[in-house]
Amino acid sequence: MTCNQGVVLEGITEAKKATVQRLLNEYKVMHSKETTVSGLRRNMVACVALPTCPLAFAEAERYLPTLVERLEAVTEKCGISQEDIVIRMTGCPNSCGRPSMAEIGFIGKAPGTYNMYLGADFVGHRLNTLYAESVNEDQIIKMLTPLFSSYGQEREKAERFGDFLVRKRIVKPMMDGRDWWSTPQV
Repeated sequence: MTCNQGVVLEGITEAKKATVQRLLNEYKVMHSKETTVSGLRRNMVACVALPTCPLAFAEAERYLPTLVERLEAVTEKCGISQEDIVIRMTGCPNSCGRPSMAEIGFIGKAPGTYNMYLGADFVGHRLNTLYAESVNEDQIIKMLTPLFSSYGQEREKAERFGDFLVRKRIVKPMMDGRDWWSTPQV
């Protein structure tokens, strides 16, 4: 298991690679850029949250795929559906899904309600910043749609979504983890 909820298969001999590939295909295990629906889906992570975790205030693992499906429709319209964007969700402030390290992060506050954080870098060297408090699914879509549109039209070559948000001063870069719970001014 990887820290991004992936699986690494090691030590597969050349003689068994075809069998492993056949099994991945047979069971529709998304295992490459070509077999994954979108850049968001390739990079989504969630904690187990409700109903498994007694600390959770909101859904995460069961809900994030639904949110990502709606966001995929937006990214498709904006021409960025294959851009890798890290999106993470957790059901409570304990942050087991590490949303602070996502370009788009959500922390559950109540059923169907999340704080939305934006602007971490793709590789995890910069944390994200609080962008909106207590938002529901429709509000999330409404807020991210113009940002995805701008990103699709105005990004620099090879620029990641979180870096774009910081460069355009949509969020201030969060360079020190001690400041993460504060709301920096742009």
